[in-house]
Amino acid sequence: MEEVEREANLAETARQPEGKKSTFGEIIESVVVAVLLAAVIRLFILAPFYIPSGSMEPTLQVGDRIIVSKLAYRFGEPRRGDIVVFKYPLDPSRDFVKRLIGLPGETVALRNNHLYINGRLVAEDYLPQDIHFADFGPVQVPPGYYLMLGDNRNNSDDSRVWGFLPRQNIVGKAILVYWPLERIGLLH
Repeated sequence: MEEVEREANLAETARQPEGKKSTFGEIIESVVVAVLLAAVIRLFILAPFYIPSGSMEPTLQVGDRIIVSKLAYRFGEPRRGDIVVFKYPLDPSRDFVKRLIGLPGETVALRNNHLYINGRLVAEDYLPQDIHFADFGPVQVPPGYYLMLGDNRNNSDDSRVWGFLPRQNIVGKAILVYWPLERIGLLH
């Protein structure tokens, strides 16, 4: 009887394809692949960020959660009007989000609640109609740097306070709000 059982077990083993994984092994492999894929996406492609302050109101609200493209500036240069996440120049362990206003080589001034670049008035459709803010500048943006301002000009720790943003501090371009649900949408 033992001989028959041993032969049956050998026959069953012979029918299983070599290298077949157990269900547990397949689950572990799937989890490892998912974790590695998520890490690669988060490190190099897209990252979530939380908005802790009102410095970008009305565009971004306190508590908004946004997605930032880390690839956006690997294939192109930052442009005026982009909403950018960056390492705060005075404390690189902190991330800030502001709007890019001045490009390298430009002269920027705020006068009578309006933005002037190289002496020309620049429309800022993203600002509230009735906003009033202090004059600033003119200042010239040095090569390799940017001038960043919050949309809530009266409540923003930005380039008017800490100076110009070095290019190497840029993390990426804010592309969409994903939370809260009623605010889901692309950023402009």
